[in-house]
Amino acid sequence: MNAKTLMYILKRIALAILTVWVVITVTFFVMRAVPGGPFMGEKAISEAAQAALEAKYGYDKPLMEQYVTYLKDVVFHLDFGPSVKLRGRMVIDVIADGMKTSAKLGLIAAFIALAFGVVLGAVAALRRNKIIDKLIMVITTAFVSMPSFIIGTLLLLAFAVRWPIFPANGSTADGLVLPIITLSVYPMAYITRLTRSSMLDVLGQDYIRTAKAKGVSGVKIIFGHALKNSLIPVITYFGPMLAYIVTGSLVVEQIFAVPGIGRNFVSSITNRDYPMIMGTTIVLATLIVVMNLISDILYKVVDPRITLE
Repeated sequence: MNAKTLMYILKRIALAILTVWVVITVTFFVMRAVPGGPFMGEKAISEAAQAALEAKYGYDKPLMEQYVTYLKDVVFHLDFGPSVKLRGRMVIDVIADGMKTSAKLGLIAAFIALAFGVVLGAVAALRRNKIIDKLIMVITTAFVSMPSFIIGTLLLLAFAVRWPIFPANGSTADGLVLPIITLSVYPMAYITRLTRSSMLDVLGQDYIRTAKAKGVSGVKIIFGHALKNSLIPVITYFGPMLAYIVTGSLVVEQIFAVPGIGRNFVSSITNRDYPMIMGTTIVLATLIVVMNLISDILYKVVDPRITLE
């Protein structure tokens, strides 16, 4: 690794840290600016009881003091505080429990989307304007245009209600099949279109024509040059997509009752659980920032011609 590459990586890490800090700061002050409070939904709560709850969770202190304390706890101890609705449970523990399911669900869906998307995109590019190309484009256009909750609902009605092949509840291994398919359909369709477009562009480059003129085999041209170089935009998309899927699609986890981080996030908004909202938001943002960082660095691995600045 040369000095220029190292400086680029250090600059990107510093920018990633700054981005996470901005997310923490904005989320903290926006949550505090929302009218009401986390205890407004409590039934028949007196002013004295509300004041006692605010003192217990530190909401009675000056705003800047709360911010500094929260920032120190998150940065130095990875402590998002206790949940105000799930009494006796720490936010980090709830997130960790949800991530066990969301990570398994998301990783499988992401790599299924990547594998099928790259293969279908390459096939479509190599068979441009043929029947198989047009068929793939029609199907992927439909999937890209269809929201995930529509796909999930259709799969649920078809394979859990009409033909009860899989359970409707995502709390079991069999129950994760439909959520995985639902989560993988959109990114698979997008990666397919991205790969096709990128590969068509690469196949039209001068070095591909030169390789053909020199008698290089078609397999080597496709897998050694065209496919490898056409993966750069896919890598750009795959990093943030992986972070998004791993943290769980909020709607999909609700539809299939998957006990993941997405369902926790939705319930925390409904219950005005400020620490849970902030914790899940920070985790999601951090994953996206980290995956973007990894994607940028992988550019150099995939295409050595790229200069990092």
